[in-house]
Amino acid sequence: MTTQSVLAIAAHPDDIEFVMAGTLLQLSERGWQVHYFNIANGCYGSQSLEPAQCSALRLSEAQAAAALIPATFYPPISDDMEILYTPQLLRQVAAVIRQAQPQIVLTHAPLDYMEDHQNAARLAVSAAFTRGMPGFVTSPPLASYDGPVAVYHAQPHGNRTPLGELVEPTHFVDVSSLVERKRELLAAHASQDQWLGASQGISAYLETMVELNRQVGQFSGQFELAEGWRQHLHLGFSPAGFDPLRDALDSVMVVRQ
Repeated sequence: MTTQSVLAIAAHPDDIEFVMAGTLLQLSERGWQVHYFNIANGCYGSQSLEPAQCSALRLSEAQAAAALIPATFYPPISDDMEILYTPQLLRQVAAVIRQAQPQIVLTHAPLDYMEDHQNAARLAVSAAFTRGMPGFVTSPPLASYDGPVAVYHAQPHGNRTPLGELVEPTHFVDVSSLVERKRELLAAHASQDQWLGASQGISAYLETMVELNRQVGQFSGQFELAEGWRQHLHLGFSPAGFDPLRDALDSVMVVRQ
């Protein structure tokens, strides 16, 4: 029997906790193997620490958060603001795909408020697409594999595109009962409390996470708190109608096409 595997691919430490962790917890509770990958190391996420100090601190925070899920942790491969759509980064992200062999890939929205998020999404999509290409050499080199995969895009920050357009998801996952666990996971990234307030005006970052989930819950019309997803087009990834997130979490989600 094929192992049920989900891989979260985000830009920075704490991105998974803001918009993806509740869904990962729901899948983990149902026996799915969870894989956790931030492409960038968070090196510029401080106004007081040197980049090397900051990246080391944020690595330990991300590892602690992944252990709480629990999830297999993959180390970052880039500095902040250097998540670019390059062949080298694509080969490295594709190697993580081939290690995790997920049926579900969770990643950022294609349009989000910063380029690191958008490029992380592009890399995740392309890396999943190359999973079955024997001639595409990953870094490190790993064998290709066959099997369907579904890519789901999380809500953009603030539930809006960079131009302010409202984004409503098609898949709503109930995280109301998991809010305290989500708080615990995000609180593992304690270094970001001061940074997010100073750099982006996000005060009380734990409450900001809850409020964003509350907005998605309101969109659902059913849940108090929810995480939202939109499925990437199936072409090149799976047969039509393949929707493993819906099938796995049917009892705790609403789908609207």
